Amino acid sequence: MSAVDTSTTRTVAATQPPAPRRLPISQRVRLAVVRGRLRVLGVVAPRAAGAAAFRIWCTLPGGPGRRKDHRPHPGEVTTLTAPRGGRVVVETWGEGPVVYLVHGWGGWRGQLGAFVAPLVAAGHRVVAFDAPGHGDSDPGVLGPGRGTLVEAMEALEVVAAHHGDAAAVVAHSMGSTVASMAVHEGAVRTGRLVLVAPNPDFADLRADFARTFRLTPRVRRLLHAALEDFVQRPLSDFDLGPLGAAGGMPDTLVVHDLRDKETAFEVGRRVAEAWPTATLVTTDGLGHQRILRDPATVELVVRDVTAPRPV
Repeated sequence: MSAVDTSTTRTVAATQPPAPRRLPISQRVRLAVVRGRLRVLGVVAPRAAGAAAFRIWCTLPGGPGRRKDHRPHPGEVTTLTAPRGGRVVVETWGEGPVVYLVHGWGGWRGQLGAFVAPLVAAGHRVVAFDAPGHGDSDPGVLGPGRGTLVEAMEALEVVAAHHGDAAAVVAHSMGSTVASMAVHEGAVRTGRLVLVAPNPDFADLRADFARTFRLTPRVRRLLHAALEDFVQRPLSDFDLGPLGAAGGMPDTLVVHDLRDKETAFEVGRRVAEAWPTATLVTTDGLGHQRILRDPATVELVVRDVTAPRPV
């Protein structure tokens, strides 16, 4: 279903959260093995357990949905150098005011390809890129199959420094934090922000991760310390809600599906309620990935990005 609802945050109807998905038996077996290993390490070598948990946290998810390619045709492909080394692959289409497309955790630039043709037709230059470890870019500092939020942020900053200020930034899932942090800290200047299925706060992500892998309290603390040591700042700095609560962010459209099984609709609703500059739009039945190629949703986003702004 592609029922796009242009209600604001205060008029969205309540809905039951989607039922949790049951993992296939092969994944349940692998999860049991990892849990057992972490449990043993947590007793005999807690620091090793913390390091193992850190590596798992940084491991990119698989799944064909994250490798979908919705680009209308190949654009001009170039590369830039990431601050920590390695190539960042960048693809561009069209001419005019820039719109950046920012993919999510484990994704790649082709996922947001459905936005390319209508934005180019509206007179924009569309710039998309793959974060380190993602898509066609080189692996990040943790090696193949892993990635980090800060490297994705740094990649966006390098891309924006090369391609200039933006008319808009359209971000999906974890890309919402990547884009919002870059805008909040002045590394990317934009007149408009669109967050599609934004990710939860990191306290919630860590709690879910700890439940999934049944981490002991000590291993949880070690993981938290390892993450903050890597990013060199409190993890709470990356929480979306507080970023725009003071009103310093550009006009923002938050789009979230009521039946999203990867990131609950409540997350997007909370972000939109916290930001005085934000408006929430709901969809029903598109989930976390199909929302990126739904024609009505794409049209809605493009219309919002290209709408005249008050002078």
